[in-house]
Amino acid sequence: MRDVAIIGVSQTKFGELWDVSFRDLITEAGMKAVADAEIEGAELEAMYVGNMTAGLFIQQEHIASLIADHSGLTPIPCTRVEAACASGGLALRNGIMAVASGYHDVVISAGVEKMTDVVDPTPAIATASDQEWEAQQGVTFPSLYAMMARRHMHQYGTTREQLAMFSVNNHKNGALNPLAQFPFEISVDQVLNSSMVADPLRLLDCSPVTDGAAAVILCPAEDARKYTDTPIYVKASAQASGTIALHDRRDITTIDSTVHASRTAYDMAGMGPKDIDAVEVHDCFSINGVLAIEDLGFVEKGQGGQAVEDGLIAIDGDIPVNPSGGLKARGHPLGATGIAQAAEMVWQLRGEAGKRQVDGIEIGMTQNIGGTGGTAAVHIFGRE
Repeated sequence: MRDVAIIGVSQTKFGELWDVSFRDLITEAGMKAVADAEIEGAELEAMYVGNMTAGLFIQQEHIASLIADHSGLTPIPCTRVEAACASGGLALRNGIMAVASGYHDVVISAGVEKMTDVVDPTPAIATASDQEWEAQQGVTFPSLYAMMARRHMHQYGTTREQLAMFSVNNHKNGALNPLAQFPFEISVDQVLNSSMVADPLRLLDCSPVTDGAAAVILCPAEDARKYTDTPIYVKASAQASGTIALHDRRDITTIDSTVHASRTAYDMAGMGPKDIDAVEVHDCFSINGVLAIEDLGFVEKGQGGQAVEDGLIAIDGDIPVNPSGGLKARGHPLGATGIAQAAEMVWQLRGEAGKRQVDGIEIGMTQNIGGTGGTAAVHIFGRE
């Protein structure tokens, strides 16, 4: 197996992009990543694109062909990767494995979602849950995560204010990200007084409906400096599966797929939680951010809320979390999120993150999950 490096990254502006189509979003992301890597499109040997459900959002399937065609990259093989909200993370992992195995040398992994072309995205998003036992019974993702939040509050004493503080931290960082959907700060009071969605979660605990795309270019580590003076190296790529239905979990305050994927990643990289300088986590809801820092091993189970209150997750804290603004402020175009997380870590490790730059960062991590944790992808990146 060969070591793998990232030589180019990109992200489109995230938001409600009424005037931009699905095909335009993914083409923009791809072209910008190719330009960042200073290569030609013809040098690409394969494409892996994460997308959750274009069939329901824009009534378009066979998007791999569409993307290759519209990008002018036929006959280069393009593969769509789907794992609900973890589609991007798995597209990245597929690209990494293709290069590591020696099957391809230069690969693009990307993600895209166009969510605002439907009146109500809820039925499409609900397909990431168990249809028979959850969605068809009227259960939505806010209600599933609300149950996880309520149990965590009951079992560990996590407060409503601590959950709000996670959203506040995201927006503080997102205010410094020009590509974020919501580049402005919010207060704890604003979170607590926003509309109730599913008790105890309120509107400002929830990630938004988002259009957007992102892309990364991968190559063998041994060749990386032929393309760029600032390659970022993949130290670990791990994936794990969990139950799709929440009621089948041994503990709904722990996402076991994150635990298993992160431990595999740590072992692969020869590192531990204390070696990570910054992390992008999958905070589709504020409670999931709290669970993530516990399940990734940064704090003990049940101490996530207190860690947030104590400022450990701030950009200048012990473990900076979501310098991009996370899913809450940067936005959450389902299939693109895992790739956008990787792009943020590359910018951080290159020292190109502007006002949201984490000082002294050498090692970064991303955590991307599908559903309520039925799939998890964890990656570790380094400057050397």
